[in-house]
Amino acid sequence: MVVTCEQLWHELSNYLDGEVSPDLRAAMDEHLRECQKCSAVLEGTRNVIGLYGEDSMFEPPHGFSQRLHRRLEENMPRQRGTAIGWMVAVAAALLIVGSFELGDSSAFVGPQQRSQQAQPGIGVPPGMMVVVAEDGKLFHAGAGCPLLHDKAHLRTMTASEARREGYTPCVQCMKKYLTENAALDADDDDGGELASSTGSTSY
Repeated sequence: MVVTCEQLWHELSNYLDGEVSPDLRAAMDEHLRECQKCSAVLEGTRNVIGLYGEDSMFEPPHGFSQRLHRRLEENMPRQRGTAIGWMVAVAAALLIVGSFELGDSSAFVGPQQRSQQAQPGIGVPPGMMVVVAEDGKLFHAGAGCPLLHDKAHLRTMTASEARREGYTPCVQCMKKYLTENAALDADDDDGGELASSTGSTSY
């Protein structure tokens, strides 16, 4: 039986404890006689086991730890932060903190509407029938709105359906429609005296 260095190292602990088969022990002994490297590993392992097995471990002299630390500090190269290094570190920290702040603030706030055209139609009844152009972005109170450009491809739907499809209310005709209807509702509360004089919406 022939044993390689790796096999010997794998079984070295069992060899020292006497827990290998007689055939394997004989092969390991033969290998150790011929291989100086494995013999050195065996002797080193025996020395370590012997040192830990003895009760004669000694304490280092008083002050040894402090002297060792001082010596190490003296011989270690010192690394000092430069002003540019500190500025880069501070800039990176600010960038990270700023991105978290920006992320937190925008997570709970809806997108800001930039123009009056993009504002949600407050007071537009969800069931109100509105008109949309296929290629437009607004819904209108009627087909007569001057902002309704493509009058050849119109569809009618409720205001809530138009919002679900991404349309927003036309400020011009919805404002006029809502103010006229508010006036009509106020007239109805007064007994309908002014309703005949204002007429109905032409959109």
